[in-house]
Amino acid sequence: MNHERAIRRQRQRRRFRVRKHLRGTGERPRLTVFRSHKHIYVQLVDDLAGRTLAAASTRDQEIAGEVKYGGNTEAASKVGQAIAARAKAAGIEQVAFDRGHFQYHGRVAALAEAAREAGLKF
Repeated sequence: MNHERAIRRQRQRRRFRVRKHLRGTGERPRLTVFRSHKHIYVQLVDDLAGRTLAAASTRDQEIAGEVKYGGNTEAASKVGQAIAARAKAAGIEQVAFDRGHFQYHGRVAALAEAAREAGLKF
């Protein structure tokens, strides 16, 4: 079997396994994380309405000006603080954390901890 196809299938199964327990609502949206080599992206998703309520990433102008490189834990912490501020502005205090197929480790954990410290409740 093709190695890349096997890796993609494993990641998809892991993502489904994590997300089958999570459902984002208007009052408690799903905080979903995507991590690439150079950047990290996060969204607040209301699954019932099918809408993105807020988003932040290292590609945003305000965050990109503060960090030198978007693929480290410092940048992930900045994104966590930014999404918490945007959630508060939208009137959201509680979220369901969706790590996707990524381990709760490194940049994903740094983002979550920064969002918690900025006032979001998981």
